Amino acid sequence: MAVQAHATAKYIRTSAQKAGLVLDLIRGRDVNTALATLKFARKGVARDIEKVLRSAIANATQKDGFGGDVERLFVNACYANQGPSQKRIRPAPMGRAFRVVKRTAHLTVEVTEKPSKVAAASPAGDGAPKRARGAKPKAQASTKRPQAAKSGSKTTTAKKSRAAAATE
Repeated sequence: MAVQAHATAKYIRTSAQKAGLVLDLIRGRDVNTALATLKFARKGVARDIEKVLRSAIANATQKDGFGGDVERLFVNACYANQGPSQKRIRPAPMGRAFRVVKRTAHLTVEVTEKPSKVAAASPAGDGAPKRARGAKPKAQASTKRPQAAKSGSKTTTAKKSRAAAATE
């Protein structure tokens, strides 16, 4: 069974929306690619997310049943939940005050070990090659019933009805 581990950092001084933009970059990637992406991301929250990712990797390596190869870990899920907001007051003209909301976020990163590769047959089981994504399936045998040959055309039917009327 694949090892799963997660790490959470709470009360990070950024908004959940800003953190979500960076988390979208690493979701589904293997951990080495994710760490490289975070190292060169131009957002300040990327450093905090990198710490959480490294913590999740360390948690996975300490679990029972871990294969010992960090290369097989990938980011299974990552998300940012909204934390408590600090409300502050900023002086404004004419004796007024504006409210400043200093948001926080809870960052969670979950890593999972990829299952070991096992020789498996294709889902169809018949060895048929897979078609390209978005390609339409090849035409199968026609499911329409063949049309029966008509006994006569309109002109033949009209002639018969005229001939019947003339004989009466």
